[in-house]
Amino acid sequence: MEPHMPELLAAGLILFIMFIIGFIGMRSRVPDVILFILVGIAVSGLLHDSEILYFSGEIGIVLLFFMLGLEFPIKQLGAIAKKVTPAGLLDLFLNLFLSSLLCLLFGLDIFTAFVVGSLLYATSSSITMKMLQNTKRTANPESEFLLGVLIFEDLIAPILVAVLVGMSGGGQFSGGEFLWLIVKVMLLVTAAVCLGRFMFTKAAKFVDRNAGSDIFHLFIIGMAFTYSGLAVYLGLSEVLGAFLAGIMLAEVKRSETIEPLILPVRELTLPLFFLWFGTQIDLAHGISYPILLGVLVVWSILGKMLVGIAGGRFYGLSGRVAFRAGLSFTQRGEFSIIIASVAAAEVMAFGSIFILISAAAGILLFLTAPAVTRKIYGRKKKEYKVKVPQ
Repeated sequence: MEPHMPELLAAGLILFIMFIIGFIGMRSRVPDVILFILVGIAVSGLLHDSEILYFSGEIGIVLLFFMLGLEFPIKQLGAIAKKVTPAGLLDLFLNLFLSSLLCLLFGLDIFTAFVVGSLLYATSSSITMKMLQNTKRTANPESEFLLGVLIFEDLIAPILVAVLVGMSGGGQFSGGEFLWLIVKVMLLVTAAVCLGRFMFTKAAKFVDRNAGSDIFHLFIIGMAFTYSGLAVYLGLSEVLGAFLAGIMLAEVKRSETIEPLILPVRELTLPLFFLWFGTQIDLAHGISYPILLGVLVVWSILGKMLVGIAGGRFYGLSGRVAFRAGLSFTQRGEFSIIIASVAAAEVMAFGSIFILISAAAGILLFLTAPAVTRKIYGRKKKEYKVKVPQ
């Protein structure tokens, strides 16, 4: 009988190793996100199929977006959605349809071209939001715009996944199935809005009375998990469900009370998501279509920069802020991995290499975005008020 490492020992060793990685990241100023991904790649042979690692990481990503939703009451979110639609449509055109067309020009068949185009479409919400928090840029004017585009993508990406799954099975994704998917998204959003406006707006006293109890965090985290799970049950993204759960509770207007109850659990589990993310990147098949890969890496950066610059201007950002936004969300991630998984092994390997390059390049561009913006636009001049003698 082969010796078996106890799960508790394995979990302890993983957490201890991740602490060391995070410590090295702090000392070297290398983002811990990219270090966790690289370690995930290194240990993918051992942890690729780990359900425990996947579930733990999923908890972290759910709580990340749940806490994000807490910052956006429904009225504010509605205003953002209205403003971000032109940028979202531009993103869809440039990074899905033009990317697919580019793949067709390189000789890929229609299905493979659509898979690769879909893979290039969605920015990594998890990496982007983690980097915003790590660099303390969540209060910057572009963060609201970036969030709006990410939400737009998170609504489109589940539809893309469903269409690709239908096509990959040799069947066709019917108009009725597509319509039903849209209906499910609308039902989930409508239910969240109604619960937030008609129930949670009246729950402030309930939160004030119970927030100090030892069990209140069970209610809060239970809300996040339940609505995320409902989204998964409907064939949608848990990220979308978590964010909607957050905006429901945002109507209580007690974010400063709720967030400290969730933060320790999120900080424990979120690094595990990036480790799991790395285990899903498969480099064993080598590089297919190397010229196309190089072209797509360049285009994937340019496409997102154009969305940030032009879409940001549509949104109302200044040229300086829109440019900084364009440099800040070029990284692809979790949805790209899900999309790559429906393709053949060769395309999956191609997608894995693209995701790794994109994640690394995107994080680097994110970190250098403020400095590059200052170099191009110059330092922002301070305004001085002069008192005029009366």
